[in-house]
Amino acid sequence: VQLVESGGRLVQAGDSLRLSCTASGRALSFSGFAMGWFRQAPGKEREFVAVISGNAEETYYANSLKGRFTISRDNAKNTVYLQMNSLKPEDTAVYYCAASIKVVVFGEDEYDYWGQGTQVIVSS
Repeated sequence: VQLVESGGRLVQAGDSLRLSCTASGRALSFSGFAMGWFRQAPGKEREFVAVISGNAEETYYANSLKGRFTISRDNAKNTVYLQMNSLKPEDTAVYYCAASIKVVVFGEDEYDYWGQGTQVIVSS
């Protein structure tokens, strides 16, 4: 399974941005994967952002991001999205998507496939 993120760019504080992550691979059954978003800010460890179950019935977020970020998916397009609103400079990070064959997982070690990341920079 290959994951490719896109949508990261330089924005101003208060702006909105939508990231996408598209999966590909032989015999891919995208709906069979829980999809997560993580981020890594400069000088910090990678942290959990959000996760969505394969059928999109369950979503979970980092407590600090609830209400500003929304995760969604389109299984017909093999794509997961992260809508980010009211962006703050502290949201500056490389954002990664990841896929897990488990239902819903939060820890990095639980994910089987990772993308290369997309850079988001929020200027003040």
